[in-house]
Amino acid sequence: MSYRTADSLRSVTLDDVRGARKMLSGVARVTAMEGSRHLSQLVGAPVHLKCENLQRTGSFKLRGAYVRIAGLLPEERAAGVVAASAGNHAQGVALASSLLGVHATVFMPKGAPLPKISATRDYGAEVRLHGQVVDETLHAAQEYAAETGAVFIHPFDHPDVIAGQGTVGLEILEQCQEVRTIVVGMGGGGLAAGIAVAVKALRPDVRIVGVQAEGAACYPPSLAAGRPVSLESPATMADGIKVGRPGLVPFGIVGELVDEVRTVSEDRLSAALLLCLERAKLVVEPAGASPVAALLDAPEAFEGPVVAVLSGGNVDPVLMQRVLRHGMAAQGRYLAVRLRLTDRPGALATLLGVLSAVDANVLDVSHVRTDPRLGLTEAEVELHLETKGPAHCAEVGRSLRDAGYLVSA
Repeated sequence: MSYRTADSLRSVTLDDVRGARKMLSGVARVTAMEGSRHLSQLVGAPVHLKCENLQRTGSFKLRGAYVRIAGLLPEERAAGVVAASAGNHAQGVALASSLLGVHATVFMPKGAPLPKISATRDYGAEVRLHGQVVDETLHAAQEYAAETGAVFIHPFDHPDVIAGQGTVGLEILEQCQEVRTIVVGMGGGGLAAGIAVAVKALRPDVRIVGVQAEGAACYPPSLAAGRPVSLESPATMADGIKVGRPGLVPFGIVGELVDEVRTVSEDRLSAALLLCLERAKLVVEPAGASPVAALLDAPEAFEGPVVAVLSGGNVDPVLMQRVLRHGMAAQGRYLAVRLRLTDRPGALATLLGVLSAVDANVLDVSHVRTDPRLGLTEAEVELHLETKGPAHCAEVGRSLRDAGYLVSA
C-alpha cells in the first residue's frame, strides 16, 4: 500500500510552521537551550545545546505527530491512526493520539527495547509486536491501515509532520538570536527539513548542517543521484537515525535548504554520548548526540555561535551501558586485555599488584583454564580496566610486558 497522496506532496512553508506552533501551544514544551563550555572551547566559539531530549516523550517526535493527527478530518480521527516505530515516533504518536482522543495502534519490532514498548503502552497506544526489523514492522502497519481504514502516520515523510518539527527552528532563533550554524541529526530528514524551512525563511545567512551515522548515511548518495536512494542494510547504534531511504518530501527540502550533510563514526557517537552525560549532565541517545559527534569530529568546520540539536534521550539502559563502555574505550579510558599466567596460588595477586602499581582500576576479571590452546599449568585471564587516557593505556601495557606477561588486546 502507498500512503502517498497529493496532500503529502505539497511543500512546507514558514506559515505552516507558524501554524503548527500555535497548534502545539500548551502541548509541546519550549525546550531549554544550554551552553556547553567544553564544546565552546573546542570549537573556539559559543556552542549551545537545544535540549529536545527533555521534550515530552523524550524526543522532538511529539511535535510532528501531534500536528499531523490534529489536522485529520473528523471521519479520519474516528477511524484511528496507525504507526510503525522502534521507539521515539511510537511514543510521540501514542501521546498525541491520547491527547486528541484518537485510538492509536503502533506496530513495533519484536526486538524493540522493553522500556520503549512499555512507555508507548503507558501513553495510551495499542502496541503490536511484528517483525524483526523496522521495514517488516512498517509493512505490517501499512497493511493494517489498508484493511481497517486507519490513517497511517509516517514518521517523517509528510508536510504536517515536517511543519511540526520546524517549530524547533523557530525556538532556536528566539533563544539564540546570534546563531550562525545549526547542527541537527538526520535519519529520514523530517527534523532537518522542518528546521531548514523555518530558519532559512527568517535567517537565510544561518548555515544548517545535517549529520548522519556512517553506516546509515542515505542522504549523501541520494543527493548525488538527485533522488532518494535506498541503502541495502543500514547499520548503526543510533537507531533514531537508522533510516535506509530519505523521505520524498524532506528530501526535496533538504536538497534545497540544508547547506551540508556530514557523517560520523560509531566511535564519535559513543564519545559524544559520553560527553553529554559527563560534561552537560544530559542523558542523550546516540542519534540525539550525533550533532555533538560532528563537532568533536571537525570542530574547525563550524562557524559560531553554534546550536547543536539534541533530538532525543530515549536510550535503552542496556545500550547505554554498551555505548558508554565503547565511548570510554574510544577515549582510551577503558582497556580490555588478555594474557596468560601460570595457574598457581598467588599468580593473580601478583598480576593485580602490577596493575595497582600503575593505578589501573580493575573492573572485571575472567579466567579460562580448560582451553586446548593452553598448557597444562597455564590459565588465560581477561581483564577489563578503567584507565586515564591513551598515554595511561600505553603505560599499563608496558608495565605488564616488563613484568613478563604476553599481552594481547
